[in-house]
This record gives sequence, structure tokens and C-alpha cells, in this order.
Amino acid sequence: MKAKIVSLSFLFVLLQSYFNSLLSQQDPQYNMYLFNQYIINPAYGGTREALAIVASLRNQWVSFPGAPQTAYVSMHAPIKKYRLGYGIAAMNDRIGARNTSAGYASISYILPLSSKWKLSFGARAGATNYQFNLNKTEYKDADDNSFALLNSYQKTVLDMDAGLYLYTRSFYFGFSATHINQARIINSSFAVGGGTSSVVYKLIPHGFFILGKSFFINDNFLLNVNYLQQSVGSRFKGDLSVNALIKNRIWLGIFVRGDYGGGLLTQVIINKQIRIGYSYDVGAGIKRSLGGTHEIMIGWDIRAKNNTSVINPRFL
Repeated sequence: MKAKIVSLSFLFVLLQSYFNSLLSQQDPQYNMYLFNQYIINPAYGGTREALAIVASLRNQWVSFPGAPQTAYVSMHAPIKKYRLGYGIAAMNDRIGARNTSAGYASISYILPLSSKWKLSFGARAGATNYQFNLNKTEYKDADDNSFALLNSYQKTVLDMDAGLYLYTRSFYFGFSATHINQARIINSSFAVGGGTSSVVYKLIPHGFFILGKSFFINDNFLLNVNYLQQSVGSRFKGDLSVNALIKNRIWLGIFVRGDYGGGLLTQVIINKQIRIGYSYDVGAGIKRSLGGTHEIMIGWDIRAKNNTSVINPRFL
């Protein structure tokens, strides 16, 4: 009974932070979350049953100057004796005149519900540094000084995420929210038109809902269907993907992203420890002029020598 009360309280706080969110997307876009769900949900930490190290690099819209470039590295592992998972992560995201760097640590609790079902609760906290440099920006109005404070501005704030993750051998469901403390980056006033105005910029909670199911066709073929919905306030964006594992070595997948376009992804399992992934996406219609997006990753799973089990096939 106590575990159920704690679970419901945790979910209430998470949903409250999620539904109070507003404004547009601030978090980086990833395709390789399919191979590392820890990137969007701290509750995933420790569920892979190995010390999992992943690094990824994303170069978005290669034909568009100042487009996002994102680097990410993470490590997470279980502490089976205490049903815990822990992890750390670091990220750098550059877009135009803004440079964001962040470092996080997470903890999760993995609750067995039955012989097949497990439920994980996770929380993550860290420091995020925002840097703005608009010195080289050309304004239509040469006398416009409304963003003068951003000519060389930076601030580091506390950042907190939380999530839950329900899974079996072939099914998973996750929900997470970032920036639940809604840290304020900028809160400043400036003179304009004989009066004053203000610039306010704060981190807004982003919601991530993921649902996936794997179907075992035969020993050489596994099919995975995955849906991810991202949201910021009333704005929603969905990703639907279908992925196939061939001969337990190669993942091949295709995905469609709502109101944008689609792409392809692959992961090659070199051996029981090393895996390498790549994805490419491109916008549809006028968005195609932005250029394609490339994302690469490498994963390293470290397990105890006496652990001869194969990583659960539900994991991409």
C-alpha cells in the first residue's frame, strides 16, 4: 500500500509540472533516443541491466547556417542489490548565438510488479549553463537596443527532470518531464519608446510520452513498433517508427515525424559490448530546403564476467 501511495504522489507531481508548461521547444531534438531512452527519461537508468555508456553527435539541417549542433554522452547502471539505478550525463547544444552546456546525475528505483512487469521511477538534477552572444547580429533597426544585454550574457541554473518507466521483456511505456523547477535564465528590463519593457526567459517543462512493443517473428527477425510524443504546453509533436532486428546484428528502421518529415536509422551490433548507430532525416515540402540531418552514436555495454546473458531484445 505504501509503495502505491508513493507511486501515485510521484505521478501527480510529474503530471502537474507537465500540464503547466507553455511556449515553444527549448530541448534539443534527438533521433537516437530509440537506442538510448535515458536521453529523454531518467527512469530508464539501470533498466538495461548493464553499465551502459553512450555518446552521440547530431548535426541538424546541414544547409542552414547557425543550425543546431548537439553532442551528448551518458552513463547509467543498476545497483541490483538495492533495486536502484544511477547515471550521469553531459550535453552541449549550439544554435545560432546560443550555446547551452549541461551536466546531470540521476537516481532511479526499480519496483518489480510481477515476474514479468517492472516499474521504474527516476529523478535527475544538474547544472545548465546558457550563453548568448549577439555581438555580430545585424538588426533591421540600427537603434534597437532591446537585446543589448545578450551581447555577452551567461547564467548557470539548477535544472531538474523526472520520469517513470513501465516495462516487460517485449513492451515499454514511459513518461517524463524536463525542467520541472522552471529555472529562470533572464529577467531584465530595458528602456524603449520613453518607457520600459522586460525580457523574461525561463526553462519550460517538456513532456515525453513513449510507447513501444517488440514482436518476435523468428530467431532471425524481430519487429519493433515505437511511438514518441513530445509536447510543450498545447504544442504536440509525434514520432512513429518501425524497426527490424535482423539476425540479432543489424537494426534497420524508418520513422515519420509529425509536421516535419521522416528519416531512416540503423544500428549495428558489433559484439556483446559495442554497437554503432546512424540516422538521417529530412523535412518534407518547403522544410526540405533546410537540408538533411545526420546523427551518429556509439554504445558500450559493460557487464560482469559471470553475466553471460544477452541484453534484452526489447532494447534498441
